[in-house]
Amino acid sequence: MNYENQALRACLEVGKALTSTLEVRDILDLIMSKVSELIDADNWSLLLRDERTGELSFEIAVGLRKEDLVGVRLQRGEGIAGHVAESGEAVFLGKLIGGNLRFSERVDRITGFETKSIACVPMKIRDRVLGVIEVVNVRAMEAFREKYAPVLSILADYGAIAVENARLFERIRRMAVTDEYTGLFNARYLHDRLESLLEEARLQGTSLAAAFIDMDNFKGVVDTHGHLLGSRVLSEVGRVMSSCLSPSDILIKYGGDEFVLLMPGRGRREAAALVDAVRRAVRAGTYLESVEAPVRLTASFGIAVFPADAVTKRDLLSRADQAMYRAKRSSKDCVVVYGDVREETV
Repeated sequence: MNYENQALRACLEVGKALTSTLEVRDILDLIMSKVSELIDADNWSLLLRDERTGELSFEIAVGLRKEDLVGVRLQRGEGIAGHVAESGEAVFLGKLIGGNLRFSERVDRITGFETKSIACVPMKIRDRVLGVIEVVNVRAMEAFREKYAPVLSILADYGAIAVENARLFERIRRMAVTDEYTGLFNARYLHDRLESLLEEARLQGTSLAAAFIDMDNFKGVVDTHGHLLGSRVLSEVGRVMSSCLSPSDILIKYGGDEFVLLMPGRGRREAAALVDAVRRAVRAGTYLESVEAPVRLTASFGIAVFPADAVTKRDLLSRADQAMYRAKRSSKDCVVVYGDVREETV
């Protein structure tokens, strides 16, 4: 098969993959395998650009040891790849690359590789650069530009489409399971995630605690400040509660002024200690500090634990809810733990 037909077939295969999957890694792996088949060089790398910082990280590297590149990030504008990511323009450098002021030797020092020539093209969509593809130590750069650069640019564009599609899908998925006011996960996420957490706890023989949380006298906040500022208060409360949690704990905006806290691996004692710390943080906070009459709040908490109190998702949430209402009926601003025999106020 001649090169033109091989290049056309590679583009068709990648294009077909774009329409059949949102698994970005599968598509990027396919793109780089086609680059390595089509182009004679020492190594090929695909780097993705951080949307927030502009840094580049190695997503795929062929011809280099992967362990050498773990954690390596190119600063914004660093090296040839960084320049291409910032400018959006391809760069083709032949021999004597060390004489180019934009070239950075840092990756060569880390990997022990010697870069003698480089072709670098941007992965660009709608004037935004999402990453770059590098081909290092190509043979005969001028011939490379004429023969390989066009197909390399097409494959880079496909890569950009794949990354963009994956990011858009993730944003849409995140919106579907996220509360728009607080940024926390919502009830839909709770019911999906709790099932898997229960299964993990069953398999590992560990506990899983759930807490229902309800703001005390929140109607007064809404009556005084309105619904918009009321939503802002709940957002601020969510941040205060989140600051008390470990990475494994999951805070969820359940509905109205209610939250649910999932605590994998925590039994009754550990969950009660954490939830009481959250209660004290909520009580100590001042909300809507920029308005004339800032808000002070308390909350009521109810805890139930798998498997001590319940073995199903429905029962676990129901018993945590029951404990929370017990707290509301007593003094409020307290934590009630659902027990096998009785409920205890912390």
